[in-house]
Amino acid sequence: MKYTLSILVNNHHGVMSHVSGLFTRRAYNIDSIAVGVTDNPEISSMTIVLDGDDFTVGQVKNQLLKLPDVLKVQDMAYAGSVQRELVLLSVTITESNRTEALTVCDGFGAKVLEITEDSLLLEFSGNSRQVGNMISLMKQFGIREISRTGQIAIAYRNQNSF
Repeated sequence: MKYTLSILVNNHHGVMSHVSGLFTRRAYNIDSIAVGVTDNPEISSMTIVLDGDDFTVGQVKNQLLKLPDVLKVQDMAYAGSVQRELVLLSVTITESNRTEALTVCDGFGAKVLEITEDSLLLEFSGNSRQVGNMISLMKQFGIREISRTGQIAIAYRNQNSF
């Protein structure tokens, strides 16, 4: 099962390395990791997606809290949070399939950043399932290049928060 952890850390050099090192030492795999500064420049928010069971994730959370620069760890349950990732896609198109490709983009609410005679450059954000579906449908046109961010998440206001 996939788990999304939101971690508040002190914004210092090497903190991401220490956190990811914990996963390496314990042989836990990170599916994605995203880090950004919060409204307080001294604190960063890390979002880590990992695969595991309740016991394993519980161990990870406990080990994270032992790191000196980790301030808080929160499990971002899907029902209690908004989770998003961003994908940029460069897709091959032809005159005959351009309308179909643009229809797929419209259906997903993807933003067309550039259109040429033989390509589309797209921006799309959504949950991991939506991003996966968008990529899957765009494969029929021929993906030239893809860049995908790690997942980020924030709890709904009425949920337990930091």
